Amino acid sequence: MKYSPMSIIERFCQKHPNFGIPNLMMYVIGGNILVYLLVMMSPNNNFLYALYFNWDLILQGQVWRLITYIFIPPTWSLFSFLISLYFYYIIAKILEMAWGTAKFSFYYFFGVILTTLYGIIISLAMDASYVGISSYYLNLSLFFAYATLFPDNIVLLFFIIPIKMKYLALFDGILFIAGILSNPFPLNLFPLVPILNYLIFCYGDLRYAIKGNVSFNKMKYSKSASHFRQETRKTEKQQSNAPYRHKCAVCGRTDAEYPHLQFRYCSKCAGYHCFCEDHINNHIHFTE
Repeated sequence: MKYSPMSIIERFCQKHPNFGIPNLMMYVIGGNILVYLLVMMSPNNNFLYALYFNWDLILQGQVWRLITYIFIPPTWSLFSFLISLYFYYIIAKILEMAWGTAKFSFYYFFGVILTTLYGIIISLAMDASYVGISSYYLNLSLFFAYATLFPDNIVLLFFIIPIKMKYLALFDGILFIAGILSNPFPLNLFPLVPILNYLIFCYGDLRYAIKGNVSFNKMKYSKSASHFRQETRKTEKQQSNAPYRHKCAVCGRTDAEYPHLQFRYCSKCAGYHCFCEDHINNHIHFTE
């Protein structure tokens, strides 16, 4: 069995299904709303300054700054603020349903840890106490994870314009590129930190999607049950020479890595998609 960061995380989540915080993103959003309201009601920005990541002040005992920076709102425009929180909630809710609470919590916690480590390293390297880190790019990276799992799912941009997630993820990528190009080195490396977190958790799904082993938009399918069974057998035959026969379309686990895990095909999905026993009854159905 090959060991990788993702396989270690998957095994941890299997052994500790109660790990994490259910509806974690609701607490993050609630913190954002609370900070937004308090700042709007504050005659000055002293309260906000007490939340920023500041390495010198952390060393002086203000350890809460290691966490509170994630609750600083991404924007102070009320409309943009509400739109951002709405999308964060929807994307995070579906990811938690697909991954499970343990894996989603691990994704977010690990992203916070990487972001904090980046802030510490850059503060020491630049001999600066404040380097301006936030949860902005970590939250945006949720769009990449969602688009990797469900690229053809449609969301309503501004509650009006229907757009597929894979195109929204491309726009998301432009924001990351803009952050890299608009800041001086090494501060411009900040957007790469959530990208690293995303690749650790989603590299397998991304690789198989690119290769076509897990394709969400190119598989030929029929709505009839007989054709579904025929195509399922055809898929299994085509995979007979692969290192595995079954791979879960949600978590990426295979029967080669987990020989005792049961796999099934979902007849309610458009196409013929395989799921493990943990996700056969707990996944978002694929649609045209």
